[in-house]
Amino acid sequence: MNTSTSQPAWSLRTARPADIEAIVELRAVVMRPDLERLGRYDPHRVRQRFRDSFAPGLTSVVEADGAFAGCVTLRPDGDELLLEHFYLAPALQGRGLGSAVLRALLDRADAEARAVRLNVLTGSPARRLYERHGFTLESQDPVDVFMIRKPNSGLPEGSF
Repeated sequence: MNTSTSQPAWSLRTARPADIEAIVELRAVVMRPDLERLGRYDPHRVRQRFRDSFAPGLTSVVEADGAFAGCVTLRPDGDELLLEHFYLAPALQGRGLGSAVLRALLDRADAEARAVRLNVLTGSPARRLYERHGFTLESQDPVDVFMIRKPNSGLPEGSF
């Protein structure tokens, strides 16, 4: 395993039905601290919610240094896109991988002139990542923060 703090070599591939269990387990690990903080962690529910909405054709598996590292779903919703299920293995967080993957997805959305919406759990450190990439607050409740990014509203090209 690469233990340096540099960003690993990465790629995206379309998810396959066989990827579901690896993704379900990663989701449970990544979401647990925020869900526990909010008093909402249920080990069965955190896994089942993903199983119920898994769309392999819309989900990309993130591979880093040739190994499973995470996933992200970009779901069309009218003229917009919904960014969902963006999870990276904890050992890979904070190394620029999330920014690189997000930038690639947002470049695609910009090329299609589509806004991107998402929601993140209240208090999640992931919110800072999204704000750095041009997402702004739309609304929030005690559990979720709903954000939007209009086309071409992120950082200038080449900035991370």
